[in-house]
Amino acid sequence: MSNLRLADRYAKSLIDLSTERGQLDKVREDMIYIQNLCKASAEFVNVLRSPIIKTDQKENILSAITKGKVSDLTIAFNSLLVKKGRESDLPAIAAAFINQFNALKGIHIVKLTTAVEVSDELKKSIQQSVQKANNFGTVELETVVDASLIGGFKLSFNNKMVDASVANDLREIKKQFTKNFYIHSLR
Repeated sequence: MSNLRLADRYAKSLIDLSTERGQLDKVREDMIYIQNLCKASAEFVNVLRSPIIKTDQKENILSAITKGKVSDLTIAFNSLLVKKGRESDLPAIAAAFINQFNALKGIHIVKLTTAVEVSDELKKSIQQSVQKANNFGTVELETVVDASLIGGFKLSFNNKMVDASVANDLREIKKQFTKNFYIHSLR
C-alpha cells in the first residue's frame, strides 16, 4: 500500500472518529498545527522517520511537542500511529486530513503568488472573484510573495493555474526568439 493511500485511509478514519465525537473542527486545527510544524522543522520530520530512534522515544518526543497544543483525540491518534509504526506518515496523514476536511466542507484553497505583498482589500476582491466565477462555497486564500515573478501574479486552485506574471511573459518572448517562428514566413 502506498503512503498516499495509507494517509488517506488514516485521515478518513480520523475524520469519522472526530465527527462522531463532535470534534471535527478542533481536530482540523490540530492537523493544521501538525502540518505547519512539519513544514517548519525538517528535524522533527527526520525524528519521525528515523529507524534509529526507539518507538517509546518517538512517542515521548511527539507528546512533548504537541502537549497542550492539540486535543486529547489527536494525542491518542498520534500515539496509535507510533504504536503501529506509522509515525513517519504523520505529515502525509495531516495533509490528507486537511484535504478531506476541505472537500467535506466545500472549502477551496486558492494560492495567490505575487512579486510584492498585496493589500487586504485586493486579497478579499480576488477571493470573491474566484468564488463567484467558479461557484465555490468557501474560498481560503493563501498568499505567497515571490520576487522572481518581477510583476503580475500566479493564481492556482483545483489543479489549475493562471500565470499572468511578467517573468512568464519574458520566458514566452525568449522562446519565440530562440525558435525563430518568423523566419519561415519571410522566405
